[in-house]
Amino acid sequence: MPTISVFTSMTNPDERKDPWRQALSCYEDLADDVITIGQDFPDEFKWDYFGEIFQDAFNHAKGDWVFRMDVDYFFHEKDIPNIKRLLKKYSTSPAIAFPQYQFFTPDRYQLKTKICLALNKKKFPEIKLNGGGDLVLPTLDNKLIEVSDVPNSRIPIYQYDSTFRTKKIIAEDRARFARAWYRQFGNYGNRGGETPELAFEAWFSMIKERYTKHTFKFKMKNHPKYICDDLYNLKQEEFGYSAFGLSEITKRPIINYLKGYKDKYLS
Repeated sequence: MPTISVFTSMTNPDERKDPWRQALSCYEDLADDVITIGQDFPDEFKWDYFGEIFQDAFNHAKGDWVFRMDVDYFFHEKDIPNIKRLLKKYSTSPAIAFPQYQFFTPDRYQLKTKICLALNKKKFPEIKLNGGGDLVLPTLDNKLIEVSDVPNSRIPIYQYDSTFRTKKIIAEDRARFARAWYRQFGNYGNRGGETPELAFEAWFSMIKERYTKHTFKFKMKNHPKYICDDLYNLKQEEFGYSAFGLSEITKRPIINYLKGYKDKYLS
C-alpha cells in the first residue's frame, strides 16, 4: 500500500473551539505521517500566507500521497480501508477528489462541493498549492487540477463548519479573515467588512441561504466515531446546536431537494 501523509492547520484551536484532538485522532488512523502547521500564524496576515504554509507542509510530507485537511474535516472510520485501496488503484493520477458533506447541525447536510484532497506527491512532487480564488487549490504546470480531470471517489469528507463556536468566536474570526482578504485583494468580497459585527452579519446571511440546501437528513449515530460524543453534547450557545436558531425556522423549497439529489446521485 502507498504511504500517506496528512497536514492540517490550527492556530489557538482551544480558544477557537476547533475539534483538533478529534481530527488528529482521525488523521492518525488514516496516515503514516501527520503534520500540523499554523501554530505561529500571525493575528493579522495576507491571504496568500495560507498557500505559503500549505506548500511548505506539502514539501515536507513524507508520504506517497498527501491529504490537505482543514481541522474540521473528518473521514468516517469505516471508509479508511477503501481510501487506501483507492490510492493504490489510482497511483498514476495527480489527485483524487472527494465529495464534501457540510454540516451546520448534526441532523442535516449538503453535498457542498467536490475537492481534490488527496495529492500524489510520489508521481507529481511538483504540485503547487496556489490555485483557485482562495490561492490554495492544487495546480500542476501552472494549471488548476480540476475535479473533472481526476478520479472522483464516492467516499465523503465530513465537514463540521464552526460547529462548536459561539457567536463571539465566529465574529472575531470572520473579521480577521475578512481583513486578510482585503489586504490581498483590495476588497471584502462577500466577507462583510473589517469589524466583527459586519463580518458576522455577512457570514450569517450566507449561512441562512446555505442551510436551506441542507436537504439530506442524517442520524447522529452515523457520524464518524471521532466526533460523535461531542455532537451529542453540543451546548445551546454553540453554532451546531441549532445553527443559532435556524433549525427551528428554516424552510426548504422543493427545488433544493431535487438539486441536492441530482448533485449527489446523478452528477
